[in-house]
Amino acid sequence: MDNGMESMLDMYLFETNSLLEQLDEILLGAEKAGTFTTDDVNEIFRIMHTIKGSSAMMDFSSLMTIAHRIEDLFFFIRESSVESLDENSRQELFNLMFRSTDYLRADVAKVENNEPLNTNIDSIIEEINTFVDKISNKTQSDATSSETAVTTINPVSQLPEDGSVVFLKIYFDEGCNMENLRAFMLVNALKDSCDDFTFYPSDVEKNSATCSEIVEKGFLLGFRQHEDVEKAIHTINNSSNIQTYEVLEVPTAPATNTPDNPKKPSEHAGKPRTESTSSKNAATSENSSATPSATQHVANKQSLISVNLTKLDKLMAIVGEIVITESMVTSSPDIQGLKLDNFTKSARQLRKLTDELQDIVMSIRMVPVAGVFQKMNRIVRDMGQKLNKEVKLTLIGEDTEVDKTIVDSIGDPIMHMVRNSMDHGIESTETRIANDKNPMGEIILSAEHTGSEVIITIQDDGGGIDPARILEKAKKNGLLTKPESEYSKKEILALLMMPGFSTNDSVTEFSGRGVGMDVVKKNVEKVGGSVTITSELGVGTCTTMKIPLTLAIVDGMEVSTGNSIFTIPITNIRQSFKANAEDVIYDAKGREIIKRMDNFYPIIRIHELYNIETEITNIEDGILVWVEEGDKSYCLFVDELLGEQQVVVKPLPTYLASFNIKNSGIAGCTILGDGNISIILDIGNLHSASNQ
Repeated sequence: MDNGMESMLDMYLFETNSLLEQLDEILLGAEKAGTFTTDDVNEIFRIMHTIKGSSAMMDFSSLMTIAHRIEDLFFFIRESSVESLDENSRQELFNLMFRSTDYLRADVAKVENNEPLNTNIDSIIEEINTFVDKISNKTQSDATSSETAVTTINPVSQLPEDGSVVFLKIYFDEGCNMENLRAFMLVNALKDSCDDFTFYPSDVEKNSATCSEIVEKGFLLGFRQHEDVEKAIHTINNSSNIQTYEVLEVPTAPATNTPDNPKKPSEHAGKPRTESTSSKNAATSENSSATPSATQHVANKQSLISVNLTKLDKLMAIVGEIVITESMVTSSPDIQGLKLDNFTKSARQLRKLTDELQDIVMSIRMVPVAGVFQKMNRIVRDMGQKLNKEVKLTLIGEDTEVDKTIVDSIGDPIMHMVRNSMDHGIESTETRIANDKNPMGEIILSAEHTGSEVIITIQDDGGGIDPARILEKAKKNGLLTKPESEYSKKEILALLMMPGFSTNDSVTEFSGRGVGMDVVKKNVEKVGGSVTITSELGVGTCTTMKIPLTLAIVDGMEVSTGNSIFTIPITNIRQSFKANAEDVIYDAKGREIIKRMDNFYPIIRIHELYNIETEITNIEDGILVWVEEGDKSYCLFVDELLGEQQVVVKPLPTYLASFNIKNSGIAGCTILGDGNISIILDIGNLHSASNQ
């Protein structure tokens, strides 16, 4: 695939996925309201028209065909009004639309993965056609009785005498179905350019039995002005599903005998003109038919562009290298001790510009979590129907922005937790009523910023988790590493995230396959986050995910212990201070603690935690750095502070994962200006590691 086609494919995937997400939101909102508004119908028609055209242009026939049928369906609904549908028909329409969008989404996923598209789409097309037949009251008996009432189109030699001077006879593509609606759509399109014309059969809008008449004898358009014929031919050439058209002049019409008539189309008379009017060409025509002034207007209003994420990744990598190089230049041993005023001034300006460049690049990559959150509405809706549970989803903090890479990584974990809440979190309606709870369950999905990270919670008001049951299951599977009595509630709930652990005894459509929370934990940790579970039996369960805002560049404080250098994220530091031996006291277990602002905080000695040799062991000789993250707050004892430094976060090699590095308080590493490597500390996990 050349670059041009690849670019078109990227744009197609971006646009189609966005439209399908928009469609899901419309459908979910309409289903809650119990009906479609006029705006809903028009918007769905527009979405399907766009997907049909772009899919045809990319030659994705299955996507094009499904979208085309749905477009026809909503054209019919738009013309006949939603109010004509009864309650059962509306619910059937909702279900049909959700199934149709699933078909479309599955095919788009195949395109993304470079897999062959579905070739057998007969079942979904049949469903759509059957539904159209149903709501248009089309039955075999109706068709038989109404056919006798349809005015027969006169053959060419006996054209209708309605004052028309030229007729166009149109034949639609074989097997395109719903010819009466296609004819009516063409009539509506012609009204924009032609003032006065007639058409036969004249009742195509309301009489579906005219389909067979149109298939057999064609659809006839009559015009009193030759100018209108030319306009009509232009419209026909830009319409889809038209196989051929024929220009037929009325022999007695004076205009046809005028030799100097500049608009005279007599050279076409009686000659069928077959156009390659497949949807693919039609889509191309639609896209290129805008006038120059309209195109210019759109260009002036354009304020957003879509950029391939790979390009942003490369840009961020280059910015990271610029930051490292800037640090190497300003920290070069060759200039240490020299008084270089101009160099220092330029270095400050360079740092200012690199900071601005970093901020801009990071802001470009930031996207709201709304896209991920909104998708959960569909999960709750579908599972609620299958499990016969009434559940509402409440979304909080949808505008919270996170790095695009992280947003893509947390989609699956959030979906899994929502499914967990639906499957074995929320009880059945009968159970909730018996326990004096609201018959309708609730899942709250929220996101909020806290400094350098985003906290995402998935909370339900279901039955909660029974710690005894988890402990029993873990014991049965041989997962316990110490006596049962020594496990705290927090540790018991953490067992849920061990590989292969499942509390379901039987496999269902949604769970019980032994692949669950461990995958959630792994995916979140892959982007530098952490997962914790809290639960109260009978009240509900809450899963909390702490995710870094970005994976790229952080402001850090460099500290040393022995010959090792560590980086502490600035956002985690409250203050640093010197302490005397008498300031340190000991808790009941003999661990060092120190009082700060009327509270006592534990002291963690870095050299003891990581077995680093150092001469600085007395509390007076080193320095304490008071750090905190979430509900954890403590003091780190290090040799000295080296200064603030902007660092580029580099992931640790994957083979180190088997050594449980993440739980040792290490988040990653960075390359310093002098070429040395500094370990970036994970303040949240460091506290836990010191207690092991």
